[in-house]
Amino acid sequence: MGQQDLFGGPSPAPDPGDFPARSDWLRRELNRHAHAYYVLDQPTIPDAEYDLLFRELQQLEEAHPELQTPDSPTGRVGGAPLPEFAQVRHDVPMLSINNGFADDDIRAFDRRVREGLESLHDIDYACELKFDGLAINLRYVDGVLQQAATRGDGSTGEDVTANIRTVRSIPLRLQTATPPALIDVRGEVLMFKADFARLNQRQRDAGQKEFANPRNAAAGSLRQLDPRITAQRSLRFFAYGIGRLDGAPLPASHSALLEWYRALGVPVCAERSVVRGADGLLAFFADVGVRRPGLPYDIDGVVYKVDRIDQQRTLGFVSRAPRFALAHKFPAEEATTTVQDIVVQIGRTGAVTPVARLAPVSVGGVTVTNATLHNEDEVRRKDIRIGDSVIVRRAGDVIPEVVANVPERRPADAREFVMPVACPVCGSPIVRPEEEAVARCSGGWLQCAAQRKGGLLHFVSRRAMDIEGLGEQLVDQLVERGLVATPADFYKLGLVTLAELDRMAQKSAQNVLAALQQSKATTLARFIYALGIRHVGESTAKSLAGHFGKLDALLAASEEQMLEVDDIGPVVARSILGFLADPLNRELIEQLRAAGIHWEESEPGPRVTHLAGKTFVLTGTLPTLRRDEAQAMIEAAGGKVAGSVSKKTSYVVAGEEAGSKLAKAEELGVPVVDEAGLMKLLESPE
Repeated sequence: MGQQDLFGGPSPAPDPGDFPARSDWLRRELNRHAHAYYVLDQPTIPDAEYDLLFRELQQLEEAHPELQTPDSPTGRVGGAPLPEFAQVRHDVPMLSINNGFADDDIRAFDRRVREGLESLHDIDYACELKFDGLAINLRYVDGVLQQAATRGDGSTGEDVTANIRTVRSIPLRLQTATPPALIDVRGEVLMFKADFARLNQRQRDAGQKEFANPRNAAAGSLRQLDPRITAQRSLRFFAYGIGRLDGAPLPASHSALLEWYRALGVPVCAERSVVRGADGLLAFFADVGVRRPGLPYDIDGVVYKVDRIDQQRTLGFVSRAPRFALAHKFPAEEATTTVQDIVVQIGRTGAVTPVARLAPVSVGGVTVTNATLHNEDEVRRKDIRIGDSVIVRRAGDVIPEVVANVPERRPADAREFVMPVACPVCGSPIVRPEEEAVARCSGGWLQCAAQRKGGLLHFVSRRAMDIEGLGEQLVDQLVERGLVATPADFYKLGLVTLAELDRMAQKSAQNVLAALQQSKATTLARFIYALGIRHVGESTAKSLAGHFGKLDALLAASEEQMLEVDDIGPVVARSILGFLADPLNRELIEQLRAAGIHWEESEPGPRVTHLAGKTFVLTGTLPTLRRDEAQAMIEAAGGKVAGSVSKKTSYVVAGEEAGSKLAKAEELGVPVVDEAGLMKLLESPE
């Protein structure tokens, strides 16, 4: 069956007086025409005729609400505004993909894949475009769209179902008589270039701010609390992956998965191919690079995935990314402009960053007026002066940077940058420790409003305390009006105080207070990260929480105990101890605890590592555990997971359809266990 036949051909129209049959026919016809227009780009009827059918269905459903169905096209126009976005936990995490830039990166990726699969032959790869949009998970239950969620932090996203229903290329019902019981379709919501141009024209006509690029427009449109606004934006969708699947067999390859999606009426991009080996990957990349300017949408690279699903499982994951996939990014885009001034910005840790103020220039479709110069040494090394013509580079969402000056264009009155001796925000001395490349404001967050704002924004950020609604503009107001000086002050805010702020109202204030209340139930790792301790990122915060178990144990730790934590060296240990020794920081921690912030604690002490020194290799499909879940459990117990079997391998964990790794283990005499055996080892190594 061809794709154009998915919705069937036109059928005779029932009598207008037979309301159930008529409404069912109207839904089928409208869905068929919408699929032809938005997915196949092959309109079947004039817009005016479509509108007449649509209005008839609207009137029928209004007069007979019992005829409304979840997949009705009338649901695409947007309903009442939402008070907020609910949180959605992904059953299968939405992982990121590692990047490659040079040909050598791609050949190295192919080499790692072949080594991991112990293959002497070239591997088949599915190649796709890397869209510049917003990743989305679409959940269909018994074939009907039930929920849509953003990627978020990979584990938890936002429920944007009401807005996704307005995206006309996304089917509200899968086109099959035997749908899976549940399927999570993953892909990208994006805006085509022509639709973006029309949107900005409407913004100009209305005297409103234009969007910077299609990606920002798509993301902003999808995160509107009022679905009616989203419905007015022309968003599209392409599927490229899968999460959870119940009640149907998983296709044997990634390319077969995309064909299955196409048969279900789910949009997939036609610009895809299956190639063999590194040469095939590079040829696909070169071909797309030539055709990139003529594509109707923005892309920032291509994505390579090992095509066979069983081989993907064998390769597994490393950290937060799959070993079987790689994003091949296009080179950063560059433009030439002039430096009008060089100023400094103060970060949340007091870091003083020189920033070039530029004559506005378009780089990769975005107007750039500022670019980082990193630090004083970089300014000197690149010899950037005020008045210089410079090359500015931007790659994806990376902050624009000044790459180099153009010496032959330097004016006679070009001026060298001089690092200020005092902070431009608080007047405190700027100092530069001998062992560091970065100068810092010595005022600290109590004296320096810039550090205070940065620290507060870090505290409320998604990966820290995750307090929805406390954005930069609101935090600026709170600091400038003296309402918030430390994170503990957030939890002292009242409804009246918040509602009186600019661009706030009672409902918005209630939402912020609700988010503050919700944030009180958190994890120790998030709390540690939220404190903004220098050198302590998410990973280090998790290591500290896992090692000490309780905050009091961390507060009482010595340097020797701190150095026992995984991945913590002397510099990080001294930074943590210095932060915790400060009476003001201690007082802040106690105030936050008194405000009701809490988490589940465990007994302090080093985490269980009874599998330390043991190396595992996973092969085949386990009955209940995914490959990444088994790996995480092994690593949590101190063990390591390798990609190939050798004499140094401690155990091979084998599931169904175990391949050459099982044979290699038997040949070398390496112990082989099943999932039950692995669980026993996780409980005790004996």
